[in-house]
Amino acid sequence: MKRNVFLTLFVAAIALLSCEDDENGPFEDYLVARPLTISKTEFRENSVTVVDPLPINESGKMYAYKDYIFVNDKYKGVHVIDNSNPENPQKVSFIKIAGNVDISIKDDYLYADSLTDLVVLDISDVNNVTIVDWLEGVLGDGGFWLAAEFQNIAWPQADIYDYDGIDFDEDVIVGWEVKTERRPVQDVRTDIFFDGALTNESSGDNTTGQGGSLARFKIVDEYLYVVDSHNLNVFNIADLESPEVLDDVFVGFDIETIFNRGEHLFLGSMRGMYIYDISSPATPTPVSEFEHGTACDPVVVDGDYAYVTLRGGNFCGATESGLYIVDISTIEKPELEVIYPMDEPYGLGIKDDKLFICDGSSGLKVYDKSQAPNIEQLNHFEDIVTFDVIPLEEQLLMVGDGILYQYEYLDSDIRLISTLSLN
Repeated sequence: MKRNVFLTLFVAAIALLSCEDDENGPFEDYLVARPLTISKTEFRENSVTVVDPLPINESGKMYAYKDYIFVNDKYKGVHVIDNSNPENPQKVSFIKIAGNVDISIKDDYLYADSLTDLVVLDISDVNNVTIVDWLEGVLGDGGFWLAAEFQNIAWPQADIYDYDGIDFDEDVIVGWEVKTERRPVQDVRTDIFFDGALTNESSGDNTTGQGGSLARFKIVDEYLYVVDSHNLNVFNIADLESPEVLDDVFVGFDIETIFNRGEHLFLGSMRGMYIYDISSPATPTPVSEFEHGTACDPVVVDGDYAYVTLRGGNFCGATESGLYIVDISTIEKPELEVIYPMDEPYGLGIKDDKLFICDGSSGLKVYDKSQAPNIEQLNHFEDIVTFDVIPLEEQLLMVGDGILYQYEYLDSDIRLISTLSLN
């Protein structure tokens, strides 16, 4: 009797599965990822605080201002370091700024991105930082996708990314929930469209700080320029406490960095270098561009030459890595002069006749550029991981792999004077 009951149930189950396949096609198990979110209002209420020094999670860009060094912790905020004695720098505090990747400072006012918002902080007392203004949605597209991309939330391995029920204007991702679900194959092929789609200089003004070559923020006189993936965002900061939002300028795609020399901005992108005239600072206008194969691309400029590092591989593209030296003596017609091979270059900087290149895990490389476009290697600091440099008047700052390095300039070289672990 039992055998007959079990047989009946088995046949019924097979019939149900057959019915499933008949009506909806074949079914398979898939990993489905759903974002966990909070509202933007809640996000902003808890996004900026000052706490005691913390270990760095992922060192990002640097910024030097007066006797302080600010080191970005990707998407979390900035570490504040007292550098009044470069041979013995001291950690001061950590400014939590959710979704932050870059800053710029003038006259004790710090401008920072928090996802797509611009935050203005008074840092005249670094131990008592206060918010003086908050401009919502003025950077980037202001949408859910950009907010998700800028957070320190790793995209999980999944077959399907399910965004049903998400408010694309008001939600911010704080994590993911991944579950195995059985779905019709024909439906999943439509959903899977989303899979992987999102994995994808000194100003001469003592009151303005200095960022590295990987900076997306740049203050020039009374204007703040910020690049996102395809726009140049312009702000009038004559009133430092209350920036005026001006019209942004569409400049292309995959914009990564910004550098200023005189009346020109040099924008580095994964596709090339774009030059803009800011003689009318509120309305930057295009001058020329230098195109190259797809690669990650910061740029610095000195004299008649622009120095561009291209990093190929991974999401940066297929272009081989190298240092491109571009003749910009005729600014309307930049021309490539020479390419020097590199391994995995990131940031670079210039001080007088010295050119410094952070070549990733291949270390810090120092060149004599006095005969540019021909350059000669002076030194190679190996066995360190390098990310970006800031050449100050008295010393060179370099950050990489959670360590802040400082060097003093020598006649034909540099010498290490201190290191500070940020972990």
